[in-house]
Amino acid sequence: MIDVRRLGLVSYAEGLELQRALVDDRKAGRIPNTLLLLQHPHVLTIGVKKDGRQHILAPAEVLAERGVEVFETGRGGDVTYHGPGQLVGYPILNLDPDRRDVHKYVRDLEEVMMRVCAEYGVAAERVKGMSGAWVGDAKIGAIGVRISRWVTSHGLAFNVTTDLDFFNLIVPCGIADKAVTSLALQLGRPIPMAEVEDAFIRHFTGVFEHSPG
Repeated sequence: MIDVRRLGLVSYAEGLELQRALVDDRKAGRIPNTLLLLQHPHVLTIGVKKDGRQHILAPAEVLAERGVEVFETGRGGDVTYHGPGQLVGYPILNLDPDRRDVHKYVRDLEEVMMRVCAEYGVAAERVKGMSGAWVGDAKIGAIGVRISRWVTSHGLAFNVTTDLDFFNLIVPCGIADKAVTSLALQLGRPIPMAEVEDAFIRHFTGVFEHSPG
């Protein structure tokens, strides 16, 4: 069983502290596998890749004017944007002993986002050599994970009704020749976040509660 917590809008700093506490609890066996679903206020997060900060295109004063914070974080990957209208999922899962395969874990996160897209008639797929879920050459969902003693944190960001203009502040994930998209852009209409969360929970539990193959 996966404990799902739907948290609404949470500051990035608060989300980070919550993850750290839950990772400790999961390692100690005090909580079951847990999925946090939330949105963040405007923020740029930088992963462990050393050139991530160089992929922020906007100067500090522009970021301040637009109310965008910047955080360096311990997840994998480069720089990305989080903001309202983007569904962020932080799985706190113990992959030991049956799922001790980092690449399989990332593929499973991609699978969840692809299934959500398919539910709305949007054909998302993987792109060889890159993580995330893609609609053509545009990324609809990004992944950046951290795994400590086989307990996961950080996770994925799925663009639902995200203001994609904020991605112009950066080179998203350090990939200069690819675009970003959202579910709303693909469908030509807004979608209630709660509805997408429902679909996400269904597909996440469908992928992660079955026995690993």
